[in-house]
Amino acid sequence: MKRREFIALVGVAVVMVPSMARAEQAAKLPTIGFFGPARSAPSFEQRLRELGWIAGQTVAIEYRSAEGRTERFTEIATEFVRLKVSVIVTVGASPTLAVKHAASLVPIVFVSGDPVGSGLVASLARPDGNATGLALNPIGLAGKRLDLLREVVPGFRRLAVMVNANSPRFQSRMDEIQATASTLGLEATILEIRRAEDVAPAFEAIKGRADAVYVVGVPLSFAIANRALAARIPTIFEVRDFVDAGGLMSYGANMTELLRLTANFVDKILRGAKPADLPVQQPTKFDLVINLKTAKALGLKIPESFLVHADEVVE
Repeated sequence: MKRREFIALVGVAVVMVPSMARAEQAAKLPTIGFFGPARSAPSFEQRLRELGWIAGQTVAIEYRSAEGRTERFTEIATEFVRLKVSVIVTVGASPTLAVKHAASLVPIVFVSGDPVGSGLVASLARPDGNATGLALNPIGLAGKRLDLLREVVPGFRRLAVMVNANSPRFQSRMDEIQATASTLGLEATILEIRRAEDVAPAFEAIKGRADAVYVVGVPLSFAIANRALAARIPTIFEVRDFVDAGGLMSYGANMTELLRLTANFVDKILRGAKPADLPVQQPTKFDLVINLKTAKALGLKIPESFLVHADEVVE
């Protein structure tokens, strides 16, 4: 071998060895499968960094989103199993159930409504099984949301409730809303939405018959927010994101706090804890968010006293 060729080969080897070492090191990193909206990533990763888990250095994170397509739930869950992730984070009851069914041996940390009623855990104090996390929608918020609508919608008497009927145990939430509406003297109409194609007919059904819409469930909420604004009907959502899409307001758990708490669970599991031994937590911080641009489009004058108590005002 000529001297020039030998030097060239040595140079290639020097470059390749560290590169191969880095690839091997990355392959050995514990991996988190994150199944949820990308908007949740910053607060989740920030808390992980505070706990010593730095993406690409001490941990790998695989992000996936179904983008509202329920048929993708099982596909994503199966992919995480194939990737041999160390723990899976899920946002929403339906995605969590799909993951739990497909990945029965992988630890799961969820953000979900009614985890006991939907069968995710045996109890909040003792989850058992391979899943634990945060209960997103505590019973008792219906009254608060309806009171908020009464503050900003003049002559509010007729309520339409649009619910994602694909959500586990949605009936218990409907019962709560109907009972609360009855106590407040409101006439409530329940509309079950299963596909995006059901949204337009639902609004036709309540045309001239509803003063406001209470939206339950996440996957179809963007379509509902857009249609409600076009129909000039005030809306209240459980999750803040739909206010940006044109919804009037939302009242629900602070998602930044929830995702930080989720990172705490992941940290404990990566350090050896079992989900069965980690009690499910419930949110303690709730945010009121209102969209003033939507209010103006609807011809609503929001009282100054209401704005003072809002945690965020979208203008």
